[in-house]
Amino acid sequence: MINESLAETFGWATPEQLAKMKVLTFKVNHILKALFAESDMLLVDYKLEFGVFKGEVVLGDEFSPDGCRLWDANTREKLDKDRFRQGLGGVIEAYEEVGRRLGITFPA
Repeated sequence: MINESLAETFGWATPEQLAKMKVLTFKVNHILKALFAESDMLLVDYKLEFGVFKGEVVLGDEFSPDGCRLWDANTREKLDKDRFRQGLGGVIEAYEEVGRRLGITFPA
């Protein structure tokens, strides 16, 4: 795990860039929490990967059930990577359920 102190010490990011990453993280969190809540899912946790390109902070990540934890808001059923990690089965079905709840249609 890399913390702010290490990022500054190794010259990977300035304090200003780290502050921008925090602001962006809070914005992403606000949007994603609402998006999943509207679909009866809890966004339990997730990761974001930032970088600096030509001096600008960039978010260089994808967002999927592989990089977060999503639970059914009512039953707390896991709809994410933990289905695989904990041997719960139904990984594809859970990911498709997340997609359906978000309005993504799948070919028959």
